[in-house]
Amino acid sequence: MLTTTRSVRRGLDLDRPVDLDVVRDCLRIALQAPNGNNRQSWRWIVLTDPEIRAGVADVYRAAFHDRNADRLRRLDELPAETRSVMSGARLLAERLHRVPVLVIPCIDVPGGRLPDGNQAGLWASLLPAAWSYALAARSRGLVTAWTAVHLDREREVADLLGLPPGVRQGALLPTAYPLRTTFRPGPRRPLEEVLHLNGWHGQGS
Repeated sequence: MLTTTRSVRRGLDLDRPVDLDVVRDCLRIALQAPNGNNRQSWRWIVLTDPEIRAGVADVYRAAFHDRNADRLRRLDELPAETRSVMSGARLLAERLHRVPVLVIPCIDVPGGRLPDGNQAGLWASLLPAAWSYALAARSRGLVTAWTAVHLDREREVADLLGLPPGVRQGALLPTAYPLRTTFRPGPRRPLEEVLHLNGWHGQGS
């Protein structure tokens, strides 16, 4: 499961409903994730209403095209792997309103202002739980796609959903049943290329 939980953008069953009780079970598991001082400052926005999903999808599409306009114009010139990812991401953006469930993990931030400098400590109190949700969904026959493109227009989504000023969004996890049931590990660089032992210059095998 750990090696085959993929971001599924193309093979989503857009016509099969997802039982909200299954999503709740996955979120209960997610709440067991580590978080700073056990403050549990996370909040989970689950969207099933078609009109609300459509509104979020409109914002997402605008953000996606703003961010990727140049690459989309040059799609045929991109390397095959990049072209595949980009075309899949475009398809997800076009069909996001049809995905049965959209999950937005959020975190309470005093005053709503993100800290200056390194924010690893803040997001470490949310993103492990979001990944746990994705794994739990996979274990129950669902798939997700981890994306954060909408954060380019985070305030628009926050206003659409009525989020308080202190609630910041961390990702968007479209959730659906897959059209296929088997998945392979994703293409990744060999460990030897990214492993450093005892310091940056200690690259080892």
